[in-house]
Amino acid sequence: MTKNFVEELRWRGMLHDVMPGTEEQLNKERTSGYIGFDPTADSLHIGHLAQIMTLLNFQKAGHKPYALVGGATGMVGDPSGKSQERNLLSEDVLTHNVACVKQQLEKFLDFSGDNAAEMVNNYDWFKDFKFLDFIRDVGKHITVNYMMAKDSVQKRLESGLSFTEFTYQLVQGYDFYWLNAHKGCKLQMGGSDQWGNIVTGTELIRRKSGGDAFALTTKLITKADGTKFGKTEGGNVWLDPKKTSPYTFYQYWLNTSDEDAANFIKIFTQLTREEIEALLAEHATAPHLRKLQHVLAKDITTRVHSVEEFDKAVQATNILFGNATTDELKSIDERTLLELFAGVPQTTISKAALETCANVTELLSVATNSLVFASKGDARKMIQAGGVSINKAKVADPNHAVAFDLLQGKYLLAQKGKKNYYLIVVE
Repeated sequence: MTKNFVEELRWRGMLHDVMPGTEEQLNKERTSGYIGFDPTADSLHIGHLAQIMTLLNFQKAGHKPYALVGGATGMVGDPSGKSQERNLLSEDVLTHNVACVKQQLEKFLDFSGDNAAEMVNNYDWFKDFKFLDFIRDVGKHITVNYMMAKDSVQKRLESGLSFTEFTYQLVQGYDFYWLNAHKGCKLQMGGSDQWGNIVTGTELIRRKSGGDAFALTTKLITKADGTKFGKTEGGNVWLDPKKTSPYTFYQYWLNTSDEDAANFIKIFTQLTREEIEALLAEHATAPHLRKLQHVLAKDITTRVHSVEEFDKAVQATNILFGNATTDELKSIDERTLLELFAGVPQTTISKAALETCANVTELLSVATNSLVFASKGDARKMIQAGGVSINKAKVADPNHAVAFDLLQGKYLLAQKGKKNYYLIVVE
């Protein structure tokens, strides 16, 4: 072992609960451990990142990580932390989702080498497990009283809990038993809301086979302002670039508060304790430079996407907030362009109307229905004062011909002053 895994989680502020004997087991020998991931979508989101980073730290400490995707449990539904029963998914959809999740985990975990990560799907051992065999071989070892005492069950009794959801802890418990018996897996990890399900697994192993089994949970991630971590106005922040663009992903981390950044940089990066302490000290001397946020955003965006996508996100940010050039503006793709200027005033004009505009003064007033300027006089005055740009290029002459290259073949970006942008869509 290269480092103490439990201590690593502790100083990073991630550790919540650990079963007695777990730390001794991990310090004694290389141990196999797993975390379950719910494959009800074809992408993970940043709400999963704490568990992914837990597995990464586990592997870096010299242990063998298993990522279990719940192909079977995804058809059932975990009541933990849920106020209502969720939709059940078909086998085809789950198979697709599992493949997508594996691809994303490979960006974090090493699936080769001595302590290579492995991905397992509980559908593989549940698909031929008959109901009568399950209640005989598994159900008889755990009492109803034991199951009823779990918080996840108690919280749902008033609103109603289906038998399907009630049996979930037995199903998850059997996952741990199967991995313990077939893969020598001795540790299950998860978020703090999973403690009840995890210890059901340790209990099943103890009663059914007498094997060694341990449990560890991490803290649920919260934001200092009380809002939900991983959520934006548009919903989840996904790891899939088709669902959340690298630019939006980067901006999420860049815009974290100082308090959150100091917490997140320990959880979501692999920077050492010394590096983080030095960063915190540097940030404290000049918080306006937002050094913590920049390092955090670069680290996690690069890992999830790539260096190239990170560079594009920085470039896009510079276009919006810095002194970008026309060439930089032309280089960004249409999706990023529209995301950058999603909140700015927009208008649409025909290509014919654009071509018949006498000059830029007319374009920015009459032709665009007074979107940028109320009158030609206002437009002329500000252009002469040097306060107008088209596609990030300063326009100095009010009689400048309307001969601009369209961005992505259909857009013009007008800028009035430093902060006022207007998007003109040419159709």
